[in-house]
Order: sequence, then C-alpha cells, then structure tokens
Amino acid sequence: MKITTAGIDLAKNVFQVHGVDAQGKAVLRKKLDRSKMTEYFVKLAPCLIGMEACGSTHYWARKLAAMGYTVKLMAPQFVKPYVKTNKNDAADAEAICEAVTRPNMRFVPIKTDEQQAVLSLHRVRQGFVRARTAQANQIRGLLSEFGEIMPQGIAHIARRLPEIMEKQDLLGTFHDLLQRLYDHLKELDKQVDELDAKIQQWHKASDASKKLAEIPGIGPITATALMASIGDAKGFKSGRELAAWLGLVPKQHSSGGKSVLMGISKRGDTYLRTLLIHGARAVIRFAENKPVTS
Repeated sequence: MKITTAGIDLAKNVFQVHGVDAQGKAVLRKKLDRSKMTEYFVKLAPCLIGMEACGSTHYWARKLAAMGYTVKLMAPQFVKPYVKTNKNDAADAEAICEAVTRPNMRFVPIKTDEQQAVLSLHRVRQGFVRARTAQANQIRGLLSEFGEIMPQGIAHIARRLPEIMEKQDLLGTFHDLLQRLYDHLKELDKQVDELDAKIQQWHKASDASKKLAEIPGIGPITATALMASIGDAKGFKSGRELAAWLGLVPKQHSSGGKSVLMGISKRGDTYLRTLLIHGARAVIRFAENKPVTS
C-alpha cells in the first residue's frame, strides 16, 4: 500500500484520514484519536498531506513537516465544492485529499511558532480592548440613568468619573458599584498597555517589521500583525493578490462580458483589514490638514 496523497479532517479529539495511491484509488480510510496521530504517521512513508486551515492546523502541519511530509493547508471554502455526498468526517477527508491535488488550488502558508505567538498577543489584546470598550459603555449608560451624560471616549471617563463619584447624591450602593466598574476598567487598560509593550518589544527586534512601520499609516501594531499573519510575502504573486487575500479589492459580479465592481469584498482577516483601513484614514486626515507647497 503506497500512499501518495492523504487528506486529514481535523477535530478536537478524533481525526479522519483518507489516502490514495498514484492512480487516485482510495487505499486508506482511518479514524484516529488525537493521542495516536504522531505514532501512526511516524510509521508511514512521507507523502503529500492536505488539511483545512482551522484550529490546531498549523501545529499539526509543523509536526508532520518535521517527519518529512509535504503539508499544504487550504481554506475550508475552497474544499467544500469537492464534498461529493452528505457532510461527515470521512467525506470531508476525501474532499481534502482531492482538493490538495488540484493545480490551481490556493494554499495557506504554514505559520511558525513565533508567528503564532505574536498573533496570540494581538488576539488577546483585541479581546481586552473590546472588553474595555464594553466596560466604558456600561459605565456611561449607568451614569445616564442618573442624569450624568458623559462624552464618548475612555479618556473622559478617567477624567470625570472620580469627580462624579464624589457627589453626595451618588453615595451608597451606586457609588460602590461605580468604583468596582472603574477599578475593572483601569485593570483592563493596564492589561492593554502591558500587551502593547510586548508587541513593541517584538517590533523593535524585527528588521522587517521596522521597515513596514516606515510606511505612512502603519505603526508597530499593524506592522507586527502583518508580519505574523503573512510571514513570507513571496507566497503572493503581486501586491494586488495580497490585497485580494486581505479583502481590500472590489467584489465582482460580472456576466456576459459586462464588468460590475462593487464595494470591497471583506474577505480574509478582518483584524488586519481593520488596522489597514484605520491607518489609511489617519493618513488622509493628516494630509488634508497639511499645507500644500508649490
């Protein structure tokens, strides 16, 4: 049994493997527990392995690549058309096995440990920022019930809330509640600042990240996120292909030789696209205020 191509449908505990030989004939259909994955693939001869880009994919890709396998990752939406029957683990593994052999298939670069560590910093920071915004909005909403209308912006809360809590009509239960919420807000703000410092530290240690930060509208946060998400940009044929991967190119709905372009497609990484759009807006805002020199 000579397996030339295999597809692995990943899950939390049980993985489904589908393998074919050089003629495309199915020679392997097997269900494996997570604990037995490494033991099983150590015994097989290296071959081409395809997987969907999902949770834990990059870990298994690195592990299998270290064993000598050629591993390629694909976006799930590109694999779905190859599912021939009802959706189940075996059908998904077979579809992955077929999709990975297509010559025009688009593959996802395998991320290194360092890339995933930096992305983890960004994801956790993003969660703290969202929680901080939600906490600020809750404080603002509660104060409005007592006639205290506060402008938008966390800076206004940090400046005005201590003054408001000193008022006599806010003492008691509500005063204690505001103090609890304010302490929580300051703790979230502290967590964001600490993660910003770690991202800044990684940025200073990366020459490529510092080069990216020289572009107007791109700072350490955006530069490190791009480096960690994209890795080697040589995987893209052109800048427009990278823009399409980020979802920054127009969505197309053309037929009969008539081209119809709409707004940006919003595909790809929402976090990266948000950072780039905010950076572009900042550049435009400062460019409008800059005097024109002849």
